[in-house]
Amino acid sequence: MTAAAPRRRGRPARTDADTGPGTRERILTAARKEFADRGYDKASVRGIAKAAGVDPALVHHYFGTKEEVFGAAIEVSFEPALVLPALLTGGKEGIGERLARYFISVWENPASRAPLLAILRSALTNEAAAALLRKFVLRRLLERIAVELDVPDPTLRAELAASHMIGIAFLRYVLKAEPLASVETEEIVRRVAPTLQRYLAED
Repeated sequence: MTAAAPRRRGRPARTDADTGPGTRERILTAARKEFADRGYDKASVRGIAKAAGVDPALVHHYFGTKEEVFGAAIEVSFEPALVLPALLTGGKEGIGERLARYFISVWENPASRAPLLAILRSALTNEAAAALLRKFVLRRLLERIAVELDVPDPTLRAELAASHMIGIAFLRYVLKAEPLASVETEEIVRRVAPTLQRYLAED
């Protein structure tokens, strides 16, 4: 009788649940909830796998390390590749308002807010979480906007814009400081847009 071929490391025996449509999305949904509920430090690949109903090796197969699955959860929230063309439509004119409206809409969506809260809280004490925040908010979104707008000092401008928006997110969604926590989103957009416009577009 021929011996069974050895199983490849990192790839557990597959079941219909593992190979069926939506498996990756199910793992990602579980990851977003785990990170939101437990934070970056306390969440684990094993916990994510248990919540998704799969073997931990399957999480590694689809995403790699815990840092990489966290990055995937954040990317789903911001979707920089999809949103950049819309934000850059019209060039410099109105970029502050478009960016403010987009940023607030991401935070107002409960599904995308959950992993962002986890990364914002964790970034204060964990360098891996801080690096992911820099990667997605600064490098892949704001700095690319500043570069595409062809303005001087794009990195500095991106960091100034990020400081403003992350500060608002921290006060409104983490500290829940009033009246900012309860003010209408349109009021925030109206007041923040001119500052972002100045940071990103004015010489």
